[in-house]
Amino acid sequence: MNEFNFTTVTIISLAFFAGATLGIFYFIGLWQTVKKIPASEHPVRLMAGSFVLRAVILLAALYFIMDGHWERMAAAMIGFAAVKILLMRKLGLKEAV
Repeated sequence: MNEFNFTTVTIISLAFFAGATLGIFYFIGLWQTVKKIPASEHPVRLMAGSFVLRAVILLAALYFIMDGHWERMAAAMIGFAAVKILLMRKLGLKEAV
């Protein structure tokens, strides 16, 4: 990726949106896990299993997105972080009732 042309911009943009999609998947999975903890017989197993599953899927997807180009990985990670920032701003920290 030494040239800066339309194809490069398109690939980097797709990597960004793929990272954002992965972020949505990751945080929805985390939210679903947290909601199930009170009803779970084994909450530690649930949390650990959920984390491992989400992390393996995330890392495998990032590996395929990267395809040997650090620029794609950087764009995907920025997309992932953008989702986290947007969710934090939208949902914020709420007081426990």
